[in-house]
Amino acid sequence: MTFIALLGVATATAGLLAALTGIGQRRVASTGAADWLTGELRVDHATALRREGSAVERALIPLVHRFGERVASLTPSKRLDEMHEQLLHAGLATSMRAEELLTINVLAAASSVLLAIGWIAAADPPARLAVAGALIVVTVGVAGPRAWLRRRIDARREAIFKSLPDALDLMVIGMEAGVTFDGAIQVVADRLRSPLWEELGRTLAEMELGLTRRDALQNLRRRTDVPELSAIVTALLQADALGMSVSRVLRVQANEMRAKRRQWAREKAGKLPVKILFPLIAFIFPPVMVIIIGPVVGDIASIF
Repeated sequence: MTFIALLGVATATAGLLAALTGIGQRRVASTGAADWLTGELRVDHATALRREGSAVERALIPLVHRFGERVASLTPSKRLDEMHEQLLHAGLATSMRAEELLTINVLAAASSVLLAIGWIAAADPPARLAVAGALIVVTVGVAGPRAWLRRRIDARREAIFKSLPDALDLMVIGMEAGVTFDGAIQVVADRLRSPLWEELGRTLAEMELGLTRRDALQNLRRRTDVPELSAIVTALLQADALGMSVSRVLRVQANEMRAKRRQWAREKAGKLPVKILFPLIAFIFPPVMVIIIGPVVGDIASIF
Protein backbone atom coordinates (compact mmCIF):
# COMPACT_ATOMS: atom_id res chain seq x y z
CA MET A 1 0.00 0.00 0.00
CA THR A 2 2.84 2.37 0.78
CA PHE A 3 4.36 1.80 -2.63
CA ILE A 4 1.01 2.30 -4.39
CA ALA A 5 0.43 5.57 -2.53
CA LEU A 6 3.91 6.85 -3.31
CA LEU A 7 3.54 5.81 -6.93
CA GLY A 8 0.21 7.63 -7.15
CA VAL A 9 1.69 10.80 -5.70
CA ALA A 10 4.67 10.60 -8.04
CA THR A 11 2.42 10.02 -11.06
CA ALA A 12 0.22 12.96 -10.15
CA THR A 13 3.25 15.18 -9.70
CA ALA A 14 4.67 14.04 -13.04
CA GLY A 15 1.34 14.86 -14.70
CA LEU A 16 1.39 18.27 -13.10
CA LEU A 17 4.89 18.87 -14.40
CA ALA A 18 3.81 17.81 -17.88
CA ALA A 19 0.90 20.26 -17.72
CA LEU A 20 3.21 23.04 -16.59
CA THR A 21 5.65 22.23 -19.37
CA GLY A 22 2.86 22.39 -21.91
CA ILE A 23 1.74 25.72 -20.54
CA GLY A 24 5.32 27.00 -20.66
CA GLN A 25 5.41 26.21 -24.37
CA ARG A 26 2.44 28.51 -25.10
CA ARG A 27 3.52 31.53 -27.09
CA VAL A 28 1.96 34.92 -27.67
CA ALA A 29 0.25 34.29 -31.01
CA SER A 30 -0.13 37.85 -32.24
CA THR A 31 2.84 39.98 -33.21
CA GLY A 32 1.09 43.24 -32.40
CA ALA A 33 2.72 45.89 -30.26
CA ALA A 34 0.15 45.51 -27.49
CA ASP A 35 0.87 41.79 -27.19
CA TRP A 36 4.61 42.40 -27.04
CA LEU A 37 4.05 44.93 -24.26
CA THR A 38 1.78 42.50 -22.39
CA GLY A 39 4.46 39.82 -22.53
CA GLU A 40 7.13 42.24 -21.32
CA LEU A 41 4.99 43.32 -18.36
CA ARG A 42 4.61 39.65 -17.36
CA VAL A 43 0.81 39.28 -17.28
CA ASP A 44 -1.00 36.88 -14.99
CA HIS A 45 -0.97 33.72 -17.11
CA ALA A 46 -3.07 31.80 -14.59
CA THR A 47 -5.99 34.19 -15.13
CA ALA A 48 -5.61 34.02 -18.90
CA LEU A 49 -5.49 30.22 -18.93
CA ARG A 50 -8.74 29.99 -16.99
CA ARG A 51 -10.47 31.29 -20.10
CA GLU A 52 -8.71 28.97 -22.56
CA GLY A 53 -6.94 25.64 -22.60
CA SER A 54 -7.95 22.13 -21.66
CA ALA A 55 -10.02 21.17 -18.63
CA VAL A 56 -6.94 19.76 -16.88
CA GLU A 57 -5.11 23.06 -17.30
CA ARG A 58 -8.10 25.08 -16.07
CA ALA A 59 -8.30 22.87 -12.99
CA LEU A 60 -4.60 22.70 -12.18
CA ILE A 61 -3.45 26.22 -12.98
CA PRO A 62 -5.18 27.95 -10.03
CA LEU A 63 -3.71 25.39 -7.61
CA VAL A 64 -0.25 25.69 -9.14
CA HIS A 65 -0.55 29.48 -9.14
CA ARG A 66 -1.30 29.58 -5.41
CA PHE A 67 1.47 27.09 -4.69
CA GLY A 68 3.87 29.18 -6.80
CA GLU A 69 2.96 32.33 -4.92
CA ARG A 70 3.63 30.58 -1.62
CA VAL A 71 7.00 29.31 -2.85
CA ALA A 72 7.88 32.70 -4.34
CA SER A 73 7.11 34.44 -1.04
CA LEU A 74 9.82 32.30 0.58
CA THR A 75 12.35 32.97 -2.19
CA PRO A 76 14.63 36.04 -2.22
CA SER A 77 13.63 38.63 -4.79
CA LYS A 78 17.16 38.60 -6.21
CA ARG A 79 16.77 34.92 -7.09
CA LEU A 80 13.43 35.60 -8.81
CA ASP A 81 15.02 38.42 -10.81
CA GLU A 82 17.80 36.08 -11.91
CA MET A 83 15.27 33.47 -13.02
CA HIS A 84 13.35 36.12 -14.95
CA GLU A 85 16.56 37.12 -16.73
CA GLN A 86 17.15 33.47 -17.62
CA LEU A 87 13.63 33.23 -19.04
CA LEU A 88 14.29 36.37 -21.09
CA HIS A 89 17.48 34.89 -22.51
CA ALA A 90 15.67 31.61 -23.26
CA GLY A 91 12.83 33.42 -25.04
CA LEU A 92 10.22 32.21 -22.54
CA ALA A 93 9.42 35.44 -20.72
CA THR A 94 6.15 35.89 -22.64
CA SER A 95 4.89 32.41 -21.77
CA MET A 96 6.28 31.63 -18.31
CA ARG A 97 6.94 33.62 -15.16
CA ALA A 98 9.82 33.19 -12.77
CA GLU A 99 7.38 31.95 -10.11
CA GLU A 100 6.18 29.19 -12.47
CA LEU A 101 9.75 28.15 -13.24
CA LEU A 102 10.53 28.05 -9.54
CA THR A 103 7.42 25.91 -8.97
CA ILE A 104 8.55 23.47 -11.66
CA ASN A 105 11.97 23.19 -10.00
CA VAL A 106 10.42 22.50 -6.59
CA LEU A 107 7.93 19.94 -7.94
CA ALA A 108 10.62 18.18 -9.97
CA ALA A 109 12.83 17.89 -6.88
CA ALA A 110 9.90 16.59 -4.78
CA SER A 111 8.94 14.08 -7.49
CA SER A 112 12.48 12.75 -7.68
CA VAL A 113 12.56 12.24 -3.90
CA LEU A 114 9.21 10.42 -3.97
CA LEU A 115 10.29 8.23 -6.87
CA ALA A 116 13.52 7.31 -5.08
CA ILE A 117 11.63 6.42 -1.89
CA GLY A 118 9.06 4.39 -3.82
CA TRP A 119 11.74 2.48 -5.71
CA ILE A 120 13.64 1.65 -2.52
CA ALA A 121 10.43 0.58 -0.74
CA ALA A 122 9.28 -1.63 -3.63
CA ALA A 123 12.53 -3.18 -4.88
CA ASP A 124 14.46 -3.30 -1.57
CA PRO A 125 17.84 -3.13 -3.36
CA PRO A 126 21.22 -3.53 -1.65
CA ALA A 127 22.41 -0.58 0.38
CA ARG A 128 25.03 0.61 -2.11
CA LEU A 129 22.68 0.29 -5.06
CA ALA A 130 19.92 2.08 -3.15
CA VAL A 131 22.18 5.00 -2.25
CA ALA A 132 23.59 5.28 -5.79
CA GLY A 133 20.16 5.02 -7.43
CA ALA A 134 18.60 7.54 -5.04
CA LEU A 135 21.42 10.01 -5.64
CA ILE A 136 21.06 9.67 -9.41
CA VAL A 137 17.27 10.12 -9.36
CA VAL A 138 17.38 13.08 -6.97
CA THR A 139 20.20 14.73 -8.94
CA VAL A 140 18.24 14.40 -12.17
CA GLY A 141 15.13 15.82 -10.52
CA VAL A 142 16.95 18.76 -8.98
CA ALA A 143 19.31 19.62 -11.84
CA GLY A 144 17.10 18.53 -14.76
CA PRO A 145 14.98 21.71 -15.14
CA ARG A 146 18.02 23.93 -14.73
CA ALA A 147 19.99 21.94 -17.30
CA TRP A 148 17.05 22.11 -19.73
CA LEU A 149 16.81 25.89 -19.31
CA ARG A 150 20.57 26.33 -19.71
CA ARG A 151 20.56 24.20 -22.86
CA ARG A 152 17.69 26.24 -24.29
CA ILE A 153 19.55 29.49 -23.54
CA ASP A 154 22.73 28.23 -25.22
CA ALA A 155 20.83 26.98 -28.27
CA ARG A 156 19.02 30.30 -28.64
CA ARG A 157 22.24 32.29 -28.34
CA GLU A 158 23.88 30.10 -30.96
CA ALA A 159 20.92 30.53 -33.33
CA ILE A 160 21.06 34.31 -32.92
CA PHE A 161 24.81 34.33 -33.52
CA LYS A 162 24.49 32.23 -36.68
CA SER A 163 21.75 34.43 -38.15
CA LEU A 164 23.45 37.77 -37.38
CA PRO A 165 25.51 38.06 -40.62
CA ASP A 166 22.45 37.41 -42.82
CA ALA A 167 20.38 39.91 -40.84
CA LEU A 168 23.06 42.58 -41.10
CA ASP A 169 23.41 42.01 -44.86
CA LEU A 170 19.65 42.47 -45.30
CA MET A 171 19.73 45.67 -43.25
CA VAL A 172 22.68 47.05 -45.22
CA ILE A 173 20.99 46.30 -48.56
CA GLY A 174 17.77 47.91 -47.39
CA MET A 175 19.37 51.05 -45.99
CA GLU A 176 21.56 51.54 -49.06
CA ALA A 177 18.40 51.25 -51.15
CA GLY A 178 16.86 54.15 -49.24
CA VAL A 179 14.95 52.35 -46.48
CA THR A 180 15.04 53.83 -42.99
CA PHE A 181 16.56 52.00 -40.04
CA ASP A 182 13.13 50.98 -38.78
CA GLY A 183 12.20 49.79 -42.25
CA ALA A 184 15.41 47.73 -42.46
CA ILE A 185 14.52 46.05 -39.16
CA GLN A 186 11.05 45.32 -40.57
CA VAL A 187 12.61 43.72 -43.67
CA VAL A 188 14.71 41.43 -41.49
CA ALA A 189 11.73 40.60 -39.26
CA ASP A 190 9.65 39.68 -42.32
CA ARG A 191 12.25 37.54 -44.08
CA LEU A 192 14.32 35.93 -41.34
CA ARG A 193 13.00 32.96 -39.36
CA SER A 194 15.06 32.57 -36.22
CA PRO A 195 15.05 33.77 -32.60
CA LEU A 196 16.65 36.97 -33.90
CA TRP A 197 13.49 37.57 -35.95
CA GLU A 198 11.40 37.43 -32.77
CA GLU A 199 13.66 39.85 -30.92
CA LEU A 200 13.84 42.32 -33.80
CA GLY A 201 10.05 42.18 -34.11
CA ARG A 202 9.74 43.00 -30.43
CA THR A 203 12.24 45.86 -30.80
CA LEU A 204 10.26 47.27 -33.70
CA ALA A 205 7.02 46.97 -31.71
CA GLU A 206 8.58 48.84 -28.80
CA MET A 207 9.61 51.68 -31.10
CA GLU A 208 6.08 51.76 -32.54
CA LEU A 209 4.76 52.17 -29.00
CA GLY A 210 6.85 55.32 -28.56
CA LEU A 211 10.04 53.97 -27.02
CA THR A 212 13.18 55.67 -28.26
CA ARG A 213 15.55 53.83 -30.54
CA ARG A 214 18.25 53.89 -27.89
CA ASP A 215 16.05 52.34 -25.22
CA ALA A 216 14.65 49.73 -27.63
CA LEU A 217 18.15 48.64 -28.69
CA GLN A 218 19.28 48.48 -25.06
CA ASN A 219 16.28 46.25 -24.30
CA LEU A 220 17.29 44.06 -27.25
CA ARG A 221 20.78 43.71 -25.79
CA ARG A 222 19.38 42.89 -22.36
CA ARG A 223 16.97 40.23 -23.66
CA THR A 224 19.45 38.36 -25.84
CA ASP A 225 22.71 38.63 -23.87
CA VAL A 226 24.75 37.65 -26.94
CA PRO A 227 28.22 39.30 -26.89
CA GLU A 228 28.34 39.79 -30.68
CA LEU A 229 24.89 41.37 -30.79
CA SER A 230 25.76 43.55 -27.80
CA ALA A 231 28.82 44.84 -29.67
CA ILE A 232 26.66 45.66 -32.71
CA VAL A 233 24.13 47.51 -30.53
CA THR A 234 26.95 49.49 -28.91
CA ALA A 235 28.32 50.45 -32.32
CA LEU A 236 24.86 51.54 -33.49
CA LEU A 237 24.31 53.65 -30.39
CA GLN A 238 27.68 55.34 -30.82
CA ALA A 239 27.00 55.99 -34.51
CA ASP A 240 23.62 57.49 -33.66
CA ALA A 241 25.15 59.72 -30.98
CA LEU A 242 28.00 60.91 -33.22
CA GLY A 243 25.90 61.36 -36.36
CA MET A 244 27.76 58.71 -38.36
CA SER A 245 26.32 56.73 -41.25
CA VAL A 246 24.42 53.79 -39.81
CA SER A 247 24.59 51.80 -43.05
CA ARG A 248 28.40 52.10 -43.10
CA VAL A 249 28.60 50.89 -39.50
CA LEU A 250 26.31 47.98 -40.33
CA ARG A 251 28.44 47.00 -43.32
CA VAL A 252 31.59 46.93 -41.17
CA GLN A 253 29.78 44.88 -38.54
CA ALA A 254 28.46 42.49 -41.20
CA ASN A 255 31.97 41.83 -42.50
CA GLU A 256 33.23 41.18 -38.99
CA MET A 257 30.32 38.85 -38.21
CA ARG A 258 30.92 36.79 -41.36
CA ALA A 259 34.55 36.38 -40.33
CA LYS A 260 33.52 35.39 -36.80
CA ARG A 261 31.02 32.85 -38.15
CA ARG A 262 33.67 31.27 -40.37
CA GLN A 263 36.03 31.10 -37.42
CA TRP A 264 33.25 29.56 -35.28
CA ALA A 265 32.57 26.91 -37.97
CA ARG A 266 36.27 26.03 -38.20
CA GLU A 267 36.44 25.72 -34.42
CA LYS A 268 33.44 23.39 -34.44
CA ALA A 269 35.04 21.27 -37.16
CA GLY A 270 38.31 21.12 -35.21
CA LYS A 271 36.52 19.79 -32.12
CA LEU A 272 34.64 17.12 -34.04
CA PRO A 273 37.42 14.44 -34.08
CA VAL A 274 37.80 14.70 -30.30
CA LYS A 275 34.03 14.48 -29.72
CA ILE A 276 33.61 11.49 -32.02
CA LEU A 277 36.41 9.60 -30.25
CA PHE A 278 34.33 8.75 -27.16
CA PRO A 279 31.34 7.14 -28.95
CA LEU A 280 33.82 5.42 -31.26
CA ILE A 281 35.56 3.79 -28.28
CA ALA A 282 32.33 3.02 -26.40
CA PHE A 283 30.06 1.72 -29.18
CA ILE A 284 32.12 0.81 -32.27
CA PHE A 285 35.37 -0.73 -31.04
CA PRO A 286 33.75 -3.41 -28.78
CA PRO A 287 31.55 -4.91 -31.55
CA VAL A 288 34.47 -4.83 -33.98
CA MET A 289 36.69 -6.65 -31.47
CA VAL A 290 33.96 -9.24 -30.85
CA ILE A 291 33.54 -9.83 -34.59
CA ILE A 292 37.29 -10.17 -35.17
CA ILE A 293 38.37 -12.09 -32.08
CA GLY A 294 35.12 -13.98 -31.34
CA PRO A 295 35.57 -16.82 -33.89
CA VAL A 296 39.05 -17.73 -32.61
CA VAL A 297 38.31 -17.54 -28.86
CA GLY A 298 37.43 -21.27 -28.77
CA ASP A 299 40.64 -22.29 -30.55
CA ILE A 300 42.76 -20.13 -28.23
CA ALA A 301 41.03 -21.60 -25.17
CA SER A 302 41.63 -25.17 -26.40
CA ILE A 303 45.34 -24.46 -26.80
CA PHE A 304 45.70 -23.43 -23.15
